[in-house]
Amino acid sequence: MVLIDCDECVLQETDACQDCVVTFLCGAEAGSPVVVDLAEARAMRVLDAAGLAPPLRHRRRGTG
Repeated sequence: MVLIDCDECVLQETDACQDCVVTFLCGAEAGSPVVVDLAEARAMRVLDAAGLAPPLRHRRRGTG
């Protein structure tokens, strides 16, 4: 399971938000965490690799 919380993302409120799979596929509003299970995460990677969806751009604050 992957927890994607826009409030924890270093890219929050940047142009990267407009081209992130969270806003593209999930339609999530900023500040609303999204929980993605392993199968969904794999599917997002497949869609990204095929050029059908943007990549996950989430980068947690405090990690290198």
